[in-house]
Amino acid sequence: MPITRLNHAVLFVRDVTRSAAFYTDVLGFRRVDMTPEGFAGAVFLQAPGSENDHDLGLFEIGSAAGPSPAGSSAVGLYHLAWEVDTLAELDRLREVLADRGALVGSSDHGTTKSLYARDPDGLEFEVAWLVPADRIDEATLAARKRIEPLDLDREKGRYGATTVGGEAR
Repeated sequence: MPITRLNHAVLFVRDVTRSAAFYTDVLGFRRVDMTPEGFAGAVFLQAPGSENDHDLGLFEIGSAAGPSPAGSSAVGLYHLAWEVDTLAELDRLREVLADRGALVGSSDHGTTKSLYARDPDGLEFEVAWLVPADRIDEATLAARKRIEPLDLDREKGRYGATTVGGEAR
């Protein structure tokens, strides 16, 4: 049987309360009451619209923890990507992330339109909208081989702000 999707991710964070507040306030995750008894310093979150038992686990390791050297002096995870259904939602999150000082970039990857941000511990994540499968053409596929600046207004004009992205559901 093949793997079908990523079910959840677990992050080590300095302050679990601060990180949980960020993911709930900014990305709309909700807390899930499933922390084992006697296991302080862990929070489990579920993404809006998710049917997973949880999508994100946060484990506190304390304020003395240094930044991750992954990508500069060590191997490690670069980022996680969260998917949104519409370009309108991607645009809304762009504003929320910018207001929080968390937005660090955006890119057009042809088949995906992406925002990049950092959480309170500096861990990078992506929020992406996927071009609907029935709208992918040769030009869109070719654009996957380069990274262009994201023009959300242009993309909303091309695909529609409320068009649901990704595979047919």
